[in-house]
Amino acid sequence: MKSDIVKKGIERAPHRSLLKAIGYTDIELQKPFVGIVNPANAIIPGHVHLDKIVEAVKAGVYMAGGTPVEFGTIGVCDGIAMNHTGMKYSLASRELIADSIEVMAIAHAFDALVMVTNCDKIVPGMLMAAARLDLPAIIISGGPMLAGEHPEKTGFRKIDLITVFEAVGAVRSGKMTESRLASIENAACPTCGSCAGMFTANSMNCLTEAIGMGLPGNGTIPAVMSERIRLAKKAGMQIVSLIEKQLTPKKIMTEKAFRNALSVDMALGCSTNTLLHLLAIAKEADVHIELNQINGISRATPHLCSLSPGGKYHIEDLNRAGGISAVIKELSRLNLIHNECMTVTGKTIGDNITDVQTLDKDIIRSVDNPYHNYGGLAVLFGNLAPDGCVVKQSAVCDDMLCHEGPARVFDSEEEASRAILESNIKKGDIIVIRYEGPMGGPGMREMLTPTSAIAGMNLDSHVALITDGRFSGGTKGASIGHVSPEAMQGGPIAIVREGDTLSINIPDKKITLKISDSEIKDRLAGWSPPEPKITHGYMARYSSMVSSASKGAVVSPQQATSNLKRKKLS
Repeated sequence: MKSDIVKKGIERAPHRSLLKAIGYTDIELQKPFVGIVNPANAIIPGHVHLDKIVEAVKAGVYMAGGTPVEFGTIGVCDGIAMNHTGMKYSLASRELIADSIEVMAIAHAFDALVMVTNCDKIVPGMLMAAARLDLPAIIISGGPMLAGEHPEKTGFRKIDLITVFEAVGAVRSGKMTESRLASIENAACPTCGSCAGMFTANSMNCLTEAIGMGLPGNGTIPAVMSERIRLAKKAGMQIVSLIEKQLTPKKIMTEKAFRNALSVDMALGCSTNTLLHLLAIAKEADVHIELNQINGISRATPHLCSLSPGGKYHIEDLNRAGGISAVIKELSRLNLIHNECMTVTGKTIGDNITDVQTLDKDIIRSVDNPYHNYGGLAVLFGNLAPDGCVVKQSAVCDDMLCHEGPARVFDSEEEASRAILESNIKKGDIIVIRYEGPMGGPGMREMLTPTSAIAGMNLDSHVALITDGRFSGGTKGASIGHVSPEAMQGGPIAIVREGDTLSINIPDKKITLKISDSEIKDRLAGWSPPEPKITHGYMARYSSMVSSASKGAVVSPQQATSNLKRKKLS
C-alpha cells in the first residue's frame, strides 16, 4: 500500500504516534488509507449537507475494510459570487481545488480517494486531481436541489434560480412587481443541493457518470433523498474494491471515455462550461481534445432532453425517467457510446446499462424522436474567434440561429449590464463584452446577470451577446462565449468598434466581424493591452499563468512563460 510509507516499519514509529494522537488504532493503521475530500461549508446550498454524505462514505469504507481519512477543500457558490468581483475567483478556484487535493494526497500517502462534490468548479477540480494523481478514485456528488413551485401557479409550473435572475430583468423593465419577485425569490430554491436545472454543477455531475468516474445515479438522485445516502455508502465500499483491482482514473478516463462524455453532453444540452472543464480534465489525463473535434460529435448526436434553462424539465425529472444510464442506453442505439469503457463500478459502461429502461419518453426522448437532430453545444469559428467560441445552440430560438447586427461594445460586464437594465439595448443589437477572459478578467466571469436581464426583458429572441468571458449553465438565448484568443491576448474581439456589423451563423458554425482582413490587421497593429485589473494576490498570479479558454483555461509554468513573452511583445 502507498500508505505504508507513513505507517509501516520501525522508522515510521513517529508517524504512527501522530496518527494515534488523532485516535487511529493499530487495526485501522493496517488497512488502506482512503482520503475523503470534503468541501462542506455553510455558504453554498449545494454543500451545506455534504457532511452527511461524507459520513455515509466513511461508513461504506469501514464496511469494506478500509480506513477513511477526511480532509477539506474550498468551494465557491457561483450564484452568490455572480455579478461582482467574487466571480473572478470562481473559475480560478478550480485550480486551487485540484492543487490542494494533490498536496494532501501526496503529503499523507493516501491509497485512494473518494471525492465528494457538488457545485460548479468543485467537480472539474476534483476530476483534474483524480487524473493527475492516478490513485484509485470515485466521485460522489451531493445531488441536485429540487425545483421550486411557482407561487402563483402551484402544481403547474416549476421554477429554479434562473427564474429569479430573469425576474430581476422583468422588474427593471416594468413587466413585474417587486412583491412578485419576492415571492419567486422565496420559492425558487426549496432544498439543499446543486441548483435544479442542467446548469454547470449538474452538467458536470452527470458527465462524471458518463466518463465512468461516478456510480450510476451520481448526477441525478436529488440531494434530499435517502437513495443519495445509500449511493454514498456504495461509493465508500466500492473504493476498496478499486484499490484491490488498482483500477485508476487514467484507466477509466481514456479518449473513448471522453467521447462518451461529449456525446452525453450533447444529448443533455449541458452548460457551455463543460467544454472548458473537459479540456482541462483531458489535459491532466494525457488525452488530447481539440475544440474543432467537438462539432463532429455534436452533428452526430441528437438532443434528447429538454431541461431548464432551455426546457421545462429539471434534474429530478431526469432522475425519475431513468437518469444518465437511460440517456447512455438510448445513445448506444446509434453506436455513439463506446460500451467497452471501464467505470468505477468495476464493470464496463455497456455492462452498467444492460437492464436500464427509459421510464418517460418525453423527458428522455428516443433517438428516433429527438428535440433536435443535433447536439446541445456548438463551436463557432471565424475572423472574430480564430481559435473558436462556444454556444448552447439547443437553447437558441430559431430566429436567432442566424443573426446579423450592429456591435454594442463594452469593456466589462458591469458596463453591459447597466446598458441592458437602463433599456439602452435595442432589438437587433449584438452586445460585445470583452476583457473578461481568463487572463483579462481575470478569471473569465460568468455573464448570467446580463443574459438573464435580456431574457427577463423579452429580448432574448432579438439580441445576441458575444464575450471572451463565460456563461452560466443557466444562460439561454444567442449567448456566445469563450471567444478565443481573448481581448487581453490581442484577439480580434479587442478591436471591434461600436456599430461594426457582426454576423452569427450557428448552423454553419461561423462568426464574423464584417470588415476586411487588412482593416483587422491595421486595427490590431494600433492596439495595446490595458492595465491589468488585479495586480496582487492570487488572481494576479493566475492571470500570468492561465491559458486560453480554447485550451481549457489551465494554469501551468509553460503558459506563464508564453504569457510573459506575449506581454513583452505587446
